[in-house]
Amino acid sequence: MIIERLALGEYETNCYVLRSGEDAGDCLVVDAGFGVEALVALLSERKIRPVAVVLTHGHIDHIAGIALLRTKYPEIQVLIHVFDAEMLVNPAANLSGMLGQAFTSAPADVFLQDGDWVEQGGVRLQVLHVPGHSPGGICLYSSDEAVVFTDDALFADSIGRTNFPGGSMNRLVGSVKEKLWVLPDETVVYPGHGPSSTIAREKAQNPFLQ
Repeated sequence: MIIERLALGEYETNCYVLRSGEDAGDCLVVDAGFGVEALVALLSERKIRPVAVVLTHGHIDHIAGIALLRTKYPEIQVLIHVFDAEMLVNPAANLSGMLGQAFTSAPADVFLQDGDWVEQGGVRLQVLHVPGHSPGGICLYSSDEAVVFTDDALFADSIGRTNFPGGSMNRLVGSVKEKLWVLPDETVVYPGHGPSSTIAREKAQNPFLQ
């Protein structure tokens, strides 16, 4: 799997472009926040087509680019966990109302649940429901590639905020330990913000999870 990361917008939300190989013409996108024009420029430069975008949760800094992607790529599919589906259509739920710039989008095309498989553009990822930052937060795991995209659930040396509506510190810590700590130690962690890490490193030294 080819993984390219862009830190988009003022919140530096990580957007990942995933391809099955260097010659692949299609790709899968993970998250698309503010500043998605940089993603469109990369796709154009690489001459690759995004067939789907998986939203790891529904907060505005992870979904703000959906409208532009749907305009540029009318056939793109949008996937989100069923518990965060409302956030695409409700500015209060996706927190954009708090910023004074209410954002809504058309509903998702596919509603995900724990244990589902995302198979798009030659990339195959398992959905792990890891709530706590948001009710429908998901991580995306590939055992073959030994990688996991950890949403805003798990960062290098930190975890996601839990003081937004639907957040819960106890639930986040519990779900991280239940769903992510069981992954092989060498699994590379690609979070929603900040640098990558590994499961082993976070188990050993993440101060929020000891």
